[in-house]
Amino acid sequence: MRDHPLEPSTFEMRAMGATALALVEEFIRDLPDAPVADLDGAMEVADSLRESAPEHGTSFETLLDTVAISAKKSINGSGPGFLAYIPGGGLYTSALADLIAAGLNRYVGLAGMAPAIAQIEATTVRWLCDMFDYPEQARGVLTSGGSMANFSAVVTARKAKLDEDFSTGVLYTSAQAHASCVKAGYLAGFPKARVRLVPADDALRMDVAALAAMVAADRAAGLRPFMITASAGTTNTGSVDPIARIGDFARANDLWLHVDAAYGGPFRMTDHGRTLFHGIELADSITLDPHKALFVPYGTGALIVRDGARLRAAHHVSADYLQDLTGLEEQIPSFSEYSMELSRDFRGLRLWLPIKLHGMAAFRDALDEKLALTRYLYDNLTGTPGFEVPLEPDLTTVAFRYVPQHGDADEFNRRLLHRINASKRIFLSSTILDGNFVIRVCIVSHRTHFDRIEEAARIIKSAAYDLERYERMSAPVAAVPG
Repeated sequence: MRDHPLEPSTFEMRAMGATALALVEEFIRDLPDAPVADLDGAMEVADSLRESAPEHGTSFETLLDTVAISAKKSINGSGPGFLAYIPGGGLYTSALADLIAAGLNRYVGLAGMAPAIAQIEATTVRWLCDMFDYPEQARGVLTSGGSMANFSAVVTARKAKLDEDFSTGVLYTSAQAHASCVKAGYLAGFPKARVRLVPADDALRMDVAALAAMVAADRAAGLRPFMITASAGTTNTGSVDPIARIGDFARANDLWLHVDAAYGGPFRMTDHGRTLFHGIELADSITLDPHKALFVPYGTGALIVRDGARLRAAHHVSADYLQDLTGLEEQIPSFSEYSMELSRDFRGLRLWLPIKLHGMAAFRDALDEKLALTRYLYDNLTGTPGFEVPLEPDLTTVAFRYVPQHGDADEFNRRLLHRINASKRIFLSSTILDGNFVIRVCIVSHRTHFDRIEEAARIIKSAAYDLERYERMSAPVAAVPG
């Protein structure tokens, strides 16, 4: 028995590390053939994990077996067949970066603690700013995700436009926007009546004329409109709001323009995205989720602000006990002064390492591939009898439904979704569009390639035709008179 069991020897560290890496390598190796969903017995495994804290330890190998079975009994969001919601990829190189970052355990909240480490993260944030042609005075922070980024954006806009008295402030976002845009307004202190949902047009993009009418009405009522949140890729359908027109309106009316580009932002590296997001470079702030279209592990969001001083003004509070570690602001930002977090992990390495290792071209090529796969699936379903595909995709989401010859289409598509997911080769999700239940496919994972999307098209069509044939044969036969 060692005197200090919390300090493993070099040999023990190497052995545990090799065992852990072997688990991850095996998991990633098996992803193409692993079921996309395996929840059989998942609750039994979960029940077995409810226990009191142990007094004595268990072998590392035994504990890894527990982790492995817990991971398998789940919906596999890392595999090529996960096409629900907006997938997160989980780059292997980012996983290694997290291991290194946690092992080194360097603190980046105050630049003076580890200037070079803080600069790695600052450089990574600068790369995100460059993605949108932001000026040198721009600043940003890596967050736990888009929800926290959207919250900080509201706080920053509130401070910049309303200062201390924000009781009559009003903010606007599309009815198709992510729920976190609305939640951010509530958590920033605005009642529900002051978080306006602007109607969407037939393409599910923000209706700018409706926005203008709402702002005018609120000002006439003595309220203070101060912020608009546009979407660069909605979760429902991937629709992109008319950012340039909204930006023109925002500047003409002294409103803060925030763009929630958590899903779509990185697509600006592509020719398609640069055209689609015209005007986004003039937004006051932008939310990104690198754990979506930059493929890094969950827990990596970002907020960038065109005028970085405004981000700092909204978040910085001085404290005497931190005075020894300040003073580098002109060279390296202290991220605790730009966000609500003081204690936080070194998130930057999980993005810096794969970008430095692979280069931005590898990410751009992967995104172009996802756009091409989406076009293939859209064309395939559009050209297949019985399928309705109501929207041409802006990004990489295809919403569709099958309209059976008889019966309720919504109920049919609910059963169809269950049948598709039962294949365990692909996993899709659903939403409601114009009052109709529709199924959606979102192609984002770096592990999803043509073979899986071609297979997905076959599964979707076969499931629809088989279900319709089954229900037609199972329908009760009407009695013949006489």
